[in-house]
Amino acid sequence: MTGLAGRMRQRLGVRMRSALAASAVVAVAAVLTGIAFVVAARIILTGNVDQDTGDRAAQVAGALDDEAALAAVMRPSLRDRTVVQVLGPDGKVLRASALIAGAQPILSLRPAAGQTRREQRRLAVAHDEYYRITALGVATDSGPRIVLVGQSIDEIDEGTEAAVGALAVGLPLLTVIVGVATFLFVGRSLRPVDAMRRQAETITGRNLHRRLPVPPTNDEIAALAVTMNTMLHRIEAATAAQRRFVADASHELRSPLSTVLAGLDLVGEGPHVTRMRMESDRMARLISDLLLLARVDESGLQLRREDVDLDDLVYLERERLTAAHPRLRVTARVAPVRVSGDPHHLQRVLRNLLDNAARHAGQTVEINLKTLDQRAEITVADDGPGIAEGDRERVFDRFVRLDEDRSRTGGGTGLGLPIARDIVAAHGGTLTIEEAPSGGTLVRLSLPK
Repeated sequence: MTGLAGRMRQRLGVRMRSALAASAVVAVAAVLTGIAFVVAARIILTGNVDQDTGDRAAQVAGALDDEAALAAVMRPSLRDRTVVQVLGPDGKVLRASALIAGAQPILSLRPAAGQTRREQRRLAVAHDEYYRITALGVATDSGPRIVLVGQSIDEIDEGTEAAVGALAVGLPLLTVIVGVATFLFVGRSLRPVDAMRRQAETITGRNLHRRLPVPPTNDEIAALAVTMNTMLHRIEAATAAQRRFVADASHELRSPLSTVLAGLDLVGEGPHVTRMRMESDRMARLISDLLLLARVDESGLQLRREDVDLDDLVYLERERLTAAHPRLRVTARVAPVRVSGDPHHLQRVLRNLLDNAARHAGQTVEINLKTLDQRAEITVADDGPGIAEGDRERVFDRFVRLDEDRSRTGGGTGLGLPIARDIVAAHGGTLTIEEAPSGGTLVRLSLPK
């Protein structure tokens, strides 16, 4: 149930949740208020009826000893819905208003002289309506009398029904109006947040100089925007310092490394010299990769666009790989394909992919170049141990090397594939890793023509 509620909250969004919450609160409050209003109105109207019947009973009681006055008091008006009976001590009807003439006593209550009792009951003899009846005990010169005065509450019932009907129509309308208004007002209030979200989506590690728009209102949303911009400023400063350090360190390492390589050439040959030359070459590649990454992070990859024959690059890198790894069988199926791009960077991508394949291959490296759906596609497959499915995206992160590739003899720096993907992405292409038919690794490079 909790999971379902969470999914519903995510699906509805803040605006809809706020509108529904406001509508629910207003609906509950309006229903309770409506009930209280109807009950209070009915109590007040019933009290008014009781007051009227009490006053009328007092008038009748005051006229009991005066026949003319009694007749005047009991004479109904044109719109009078009041009934009157005067009972003797034995309960017989002595006088009655015209509407209930000849009827039995309308109430069985017999209050003592000076006492008042009230009751509500249905009178079949008076239009079969409900009446509020006041019974007043009176002492007269002719003996005790009971004055019964009843007034129809049909108007109260009609008024109550009308109020309930109005509430039944008005409450849903009010709830809908409040919900729609809340939806619109919350949406208007969240516009700055949406603008901040859209701007935040455009901010990457290469454009940290951008900032979120700060709304002109001096409220919590503006404070949030200022706080986020302050955080972005700190991140930009830290990232810039890190990039400067990488670029400066890589640049400064080139000079002593060149001196080391020159010194090794003067020393001569030997197993130790060969090992040092391999480590120096590895460091040179690492420095070159770091400098490239620093430039990419700073200002993006600068491409020199021209027509590039990928088949020529494939043949060139195949010959280089065959010469460097004579133990491997390097096969190629190449179709003539031309794309628009930077030949230097595309050759670097091919070299990285082929070097990785050769590093892990058992005996064979296969290269395929073809046109597929108006795109150039290059696949490089090896018959090595392959890459687990869960690691096929992770290897494109910087400085990530799988456990079996962490030895220095492997020569990997963990930067080749990230650089290759950056170059391919700058060309509008994709670079993915799959399982080769031989069970090894297959790298698929796709570029627009």
